[in-house]
Amino acid sequence: MSLSYRKITGVLLLDKPKGISSNYALQEVKRIFIANKAGYTGTLDPLATGMLPICFGEATKFAQYLTNANKRYLVVAKLGKRTNTSDAYGVVVKECPINFNQKNLYDALESFKGNILQVPSIFSALKYKGSPLYKYAHKGIFIERKSRLITIHELRLIRWNYDELELEINCSKGTYIRTLVDDLGEKLGCSAYVIALRRLQVANCCYNKMITLDQLYRLFSVFIKTGISLKNFVDQLLLPIDSQLSHLPMINLPSFTVTKFKQGQLIFFDELLPKGFIRITEGKLYKFIGIAKVTNDNYIVLHRLLNND
Repeated sequence: MSLSYRKITGVLLLDKPKGISSNYALQEVKRIFIANKAGYTGTLDPLATGMLPICFGEATKFAQYLTNANKRYLVVAKLGKRTNTSDAYGVVVKECPINFNQKNLYDALESFKGNILQVPSIFSALKYKGSPLYKYAHKGIFIERKSRLITIHELRLIRWNYDELELEINCSKGTYIRTLVDDLGEKLGCSAYVIALRRLQVANCCYNKMITLDQLYRLFSVFIKTGISLKNFVDQLLLPIDSQLSHLPMINLPSFTVTKFKQGQLIFFDELLPKGFIRITEGKLYKFIGIAKVTNDNYIVLHRLLNND
C-alpha cells in the first residue's frame, strides 16, 4: 500500500513508554498518522514515562504555550547514592549513610517549595551553542550553567521506605526533576537519584486522554490490513488545538471585532483583563482563532493566528 504524507491538525496525548527518547516517540507517532508536520512539547528523558503532547499541523504553532505551562510528576528516588546523571542510567559517584528522620525529611521538602534557584544538570537536553548539554557531557566537556528561577507549587510525600522515596511534584516550566531529587538528597545528607519518573499532567490536559504507542501500533495494523480511512482509527484520537491551551484565560470577541483584530488593529478593553497571553475565540460558537497578549494598558495585541485555510 502506497502511503502519502498528509496534512492533519490536532493534539495527541501520548503516554510515552520507558526506554525511548521523546524524538523517537515523535517519529513513530508521525509515521503512524502519516503526518507531514508534527512536534512534541516538553522533552521526557528515556527513563521517564507519561504525558508527551504531540502537536500536528497548525497545532505546532501553539506548542510553546503548552511547553511553558505547569507540569505534574510522580517520581521515585533511591537514597544513599549519587550518580553523575542523577538517575539510574548514570554511574555511582558517591555513597552515603541514610541518617535523617521524618522531621528532617518534611523540613527538607518544605525548603524546596515556592520560588527556588536550580542549576540544570550537565546531562540535560538544555542547549548550548546549538547542541544539548548531554552531548558535551558524554565527551567529557564541562559547560558552566547558570542557575534558573523555577517554582515548586507542590511537593508531596507519597511514601518513604528507608532507601526509597516517592514524591508527587507540581512545578513550573524549566524544572528538572532529576536535579531536584539530587539537590534533595544532598539536603538530606544521604544523596539520591531518580529510578522512576512519570509525567502525570501538562497544563490542564486530561490524564485519561492519553494513548500508548502499543495501542497506536494495533490501530495502524488494522488500517494496513483493511485499507479503511485513518479517520476511523487514529484521527479520532486527536484533540482540538485549543485543548492544549485551556490553562490560558479566554476572551470571546464578536465577529466584527475579530475582523479588525485580524487586520492588525489594536483592540482596547474597558474591563480589566489578565496580563499576558490569552486565548481568543469568536462569536456564539466560541470558535478558537488564536493567541493574543494583553498589554499593561489593556490593549489586546495579536500574537499567533490560526490558519483555517
